[in-house]
Amino acid sequence: MVRSELVVMTDHSSTEGSRDVLATAVRTLTGRPPVLVDARHFMTGGTGRITRTGSPGADTPAADTPGVGAAGGALHLEVPAEGIAVTAEAVLVYEVPPHRRRDFERFQRLLRDHGARSLGTDAEAWRTATEKDLTIERFVRDGIPHMPTVTLTRPSPQAAAEAFDRLGGDVWARPTVGMGGSDVFHITTGAQLDAAARHYAEAGTDWLIARDAANFTPDGRRHQYRVVVLDGRVVRTVEHVQANPDAPCNECRGAVSTLLEDGELPGGLAELAVAATKSLGLPLAGVDLAAENGGVVFEANVHPVFGSVGGLETVAVPYAAAHLGPR
Repeated sequence: MVRSELVVMTDHSSTEGSRDVLATAVRTLTGRPPVLVDARHFMTGGTGRITRTGSPGADTPAADTPGVGAAGGALHLEVPAEGIAVTAEAVLVYEVPPHRRRDFERFQRLLRDHGARSLGTDAEAWRTATEKDLTIERFVRDGIPHMPTVTLTRPSPQAAAEAFDRLGGDVWARPTVGMGGSDVFHITTGAQLDAAARHYAEAGTDWLIARDAANFTPDGRRHQYRVVVLDGRVVRTVEHVQANPDAPCNECRGAVSTLLEDGELPGGLAELAVAATKSLGLPLAGVDLAAENGGVVFEANVHPVFGSVGGLETVAVPYAAAHLGPR
């Protein structure tokens, strides 16, 4: 009998490091290592194959088998270029960078059609969380509190200025698709707005501006929370404190992160994080939010970085464990 394996599928061009943490989580839970597969083989133009024995079209490449149901049998993944052929008990998908996710959507749908045991099959939820203009639309629809935001698609100088004034002249600009606080600017003057507009125009990207949340500590530092939600429950809470009030409140941008214990998160924010995750349709999300303005959500991350302290125990192990039981 061929043994089924747990597959950890990530983009191997990423240097984030989540792949190694997930591999450790699988070994911790099962006593054996997972099979590591590069997600790029299953993106647009890749040669990866997904089949299921006993299903119609089981011997057909994944690119040619949309809509196949999972009527029993074993799930197989193949990467001919690397000599990989594995029977997959479950597929743990993680660390697919935002700009690569659209190329991964077809495979996500095939994972779902084949009945794969995986939390990474919902392409629509990924897209809604990844593309921040869609995130805002969903938050508006579902009444998730957030700072007033305007999406700008190659705006004229007048349109950008009008949106800036409408939001009070103190805003944060960010690309609709990004990560790690890159290309994010705090804007309080017309000159800064013009510079940001030129930056996004040169990059050919749409962008958003959102009213500043005034999320300051008593001594004037920025602060916000990253709340990781898995299957409707909070599994990890971190507070980020940024000494530079004009810099994004990301650890990779200089913010100091502190892992919080149960009960240390201000009241109502855990429920808000769960509601935001549910709004986007994600089984797992790292929700960035602030207590100011009554509690507001900034965004939700499809693949939250595990962090340098406690990420294995608080997120990676529970995430891997969620793939071991019936789904």
